[in-house]
Amino acid sequence: MSPGLVFFIIASYFLLLIILARLTAGKGDSDSFFTANRNSPWYLVAFGMIGASLSGVTFISVPGWVGSSNFGYMQIVLGYLVGYFVIANVLLPIYYKLNLTSIYSYLESRFGFFSYKSGAAFFLLSRTIGAAFRLYLVAMVLQISLFDAWEVPFMATVAITILLIWVYTYRGGIKTIVWTDTLQTLFMLIAVFVSIYVISSDLNIDLTSLPGFIADQEMSRIFEWDWNSSQNFFKQFFAGTFIAIAMTGLDQDMMQKNLTCRNLKDAKKNMYWFSSSLVFVNLLFLILGLLLYNYTEFHSISLPERSDDLFPFLAVHHFPTYAGIIFLLGMTAAAYSSADSALTSLTTSFCVDFLNFRKIDDEKQKQKTRLKTHMGFSVLLFLVIVVFRILNDDTVISAIFKVAGYTYGPILGLFTFGIFTSYSIKDKYVPIVVILSPAISYFLDYFLPIWFDGFNLGFTVLIINGALTFLGLLLLKNRRP
Repeated sequence: MSPGLVFFIIASYFLLLIILARLTAGKGDSDSFFTANRNSPWYLVAFGMIGASLSGVTFISVPGWVGSSNFGYMQIVLGYLVGYFVIANVLLPIYYKLNLTSIYSYLESRFGFFSYKSGAAFFLLSRTIGAAFRLYLVAMVLQISLFDAWEVPFMATVAITILLIWVYTYRGGIKTIVWTDTLQTLFMLIAVFVSIYVISSDLNIDLTSLPGFIADQEMSRIFEWDWNSSQNFFKQFFAGTFIAIAMTGLDQDMMQKNLTCRNLKDAKKNMYWFSSSLVFVNLLFLILGLLLYNYTEFHSISLPERSDDLFPFLAVHHFPTYAGIIFLLGMTAAAYSSADSALTSLTTSFCVDFLNFRKIDDEKQKQKTRLKTHMGFSVLLFLVIVVFRILNDDTVISAIFKVAGYTYGPILGLFTFGIFTSYSIKDKYVPIVVILSPAISYFLDYFLPIWFDGFNLGFTVLIINGALTFLGLLLLKNRRP
């Protein structure tokens, strides 16, 4: 594809998003920005959450990850189902009962000021890093498909990537995101189906014989029983359960969408439909990854140095033009469906949790402060992406799960202790606990393989971290409930 064609496709796509944002933003007030006036149809939220949950990370990293871990990622996905059930039946009833805008407000009513600020601060840290990683993928694809040909430096590509998000989210916030996520999920799924069809046709595999072809491949192996391996089934399954609880149920970004539903019943419908669909969609991405590796072998194509580059490299340089166009649309949609809502949720959490928006009555002052916060987080994401580009040599999805293990663990421990015990705690000491828990978790993750013949915690660091936070809070409990 020529750079001019790529530019036309991407420009047309963002023009469509901007038009949709204008149509859905309404008055652009704070209630609309933060909660969408709690009037979103549950089925719209559910469909859009597929794209937001998968994001560009799944779109790019999961197919590439098949080369090193086969279909092992499905072990984590199966664990997701348990986690989403817990979210629907334990967390959502609490959020709706308390009528929360920021879910971390629960920690203030349950424990106090320092617990509240600690939970919100760890969310801001985790989501900033996670959103930056996801945006890095978008910038990378734009660089490969468009800006390399124009000799535009990567840093400029990153700045353009973030600016595009800011343009269509600064006014409508979550109300706009609910609608744009739906459009973006549709583009993403079309891109996956078309890519699978194109590769299958090229390899002379008809769709009826595709399941048999997949089953015969070594890469389609799902289960790993070696206890020392980070890919062990039990480690992956339980990590998936707690990743879902932490990265969806205890994440302002994902829960902000749920809390735009009209009532708890609709929010539960959304969660059940979304979770069941997610298993099927993730399986499609793994199948796509298997086919990509077969495609490179069949055509004697050298694999890119980074597995994250495999799908975009083949789509842009080897697929038919129409398939490359659909890939670009799907990739851009997948990446932005997560990144745009992340920027909105970061703005929401900072405004509500740290700037006390609930106590400000002047709507003009709110809008002015919200706009500055939105811009501030845009700049922060740019800086994190620059650092990530320099330091990271791992797949992006693996990097995200590793970081999540350390940053979401304290949030998991705080909410678990609050929901499943009746104790009050010495609130002022909570910041010490939530800092020590990740530090100890990192120490264990580093030294256990040395001490115990290669034993690897893998993504269960999240569980260990949450458990350490829980134990730390137990030590802080007051004598009376």
